[in-house]
Amino acid sequence: MARPGAACPPPARRVMVAARALLFWALVYSYCGVCACIAGLRLLWSIGRRPGETFRWVVRENPPACLNDPSLGTHCYVRIKDSGLRFHYVAAGERGKPLMLLLHGFPEFWYSWRHQLREFKSEYRVVALDLRGYGETDAPSHKENYKLDCLITDIKDILESLGYNKCVLIGHDWGGMIAWLVAICYPEMVTKLIVVNFPHPSVFTEYILRHPSQLIKSGYYFFFQMPWFPEFMFTVNDFKVLKSLFTSQATGIGRKGCRLTAEDIEAYLYVFSQPGALTGPINHYRSIFGCLPLQHHEVIMPTLLLWGERDAFMEVEMAEMTRIYVKNHFRLTILSEASHWLQQDQPDIVNKLIWTFLKEEMARKRE
Repeated sequence: MARPGAACPPPARRVMVAARALLFWALVYSYCGVCACIAGLRLLWSIGRRPGETFRWVVRENPPACLNDPSLGTHCYVRIKDSGLRFHYVAAGERGKPLMLLLHGFPEFWYSWRHQLREFKSEYRVVALDLRGYGETDAPSHKENYKLDCLITDIKDILESLGYNKCVLIGHDWGGMIAWLVAICYPEMVTKLIVVNFPHPSVFTEYILRHPSQLIKSGYYFFFQMPWFPEFMFTVNDFKVLKSLFTSQATGIGRKGCRLTAEDIEAYLYVFSQPGALTGPINHYRSIFGCLPLQHHEVIMPTLLLWGERDAFMEVEMAEMTRIYVKNHFRLTILSEASHWLQQDQPDIVNKLIWTFLKEEMARKRE
């Protein structure tokens, strides 16, 4: 008979686990403080240079015409019974066709998939979702409502509410993180997985702790742990940070790519300039450190990973490392001239690569 307490870890091991946890959270909050100081210095610099412009924030009252372009599909809403949340999505293609579900990143919304809505509606029911807290989807006020478990369950519930039990799942950036997790937790619901510019979550967790360069690139994860200040910094100079993310040489869409039009940028400004519109998106990050690393890792469905090599936020080495977690056909394509915003940057190439992957998998099934 095993003696009571035999299954418990020895005291030395418990101390080691506690010490590692303490060191981890010390790193998180220390780096959070560093990022906050840097943001504060930038704010002071802006105030010193243009005090009148710094606090200018224009709320766009009318959506630009591109958000109601009928070629993109129909605006729809679904209320989830368990959570009570109402989700907004844009759907293109006939009902009854196989479902292609698109999950956007940060700071984006359904419109980041406009090129894919037009492209794939011929053979799929294409649904571009506004994630919890984004755009016209409901935004719970507490950060606890944005834990990864909640976000994963959202996708499962939405799939069922749309009348489907499986889909082709595509995610970009933070939506890619969610897509990986849905594929891991509910593999029966994902026939094929396509992720754009986000590695397997276990790769990301391991890599960021071993590579200071990626830790610096992911500084916004830490900065976002602060209350209200990150939201405020986005509004400075009438959302200069938001504009810069998509248009600057450092982080924006590549010079050889398909640049955002003035109307495209206005669409982003319209959505994120609404009062409180940034809190939900940033809350996605405020519970992340309590949810990783994962207990389950393997992805068992055919997987395509697309990566823009000029990504200013994610190092390309993580893309190849992702291969070890996919226990099925895995294809990785790295585009040398593409940015982080890959499906908007080079939509024609991305769409062609997705078509090729989908048709190859169909042919492989027939064999």
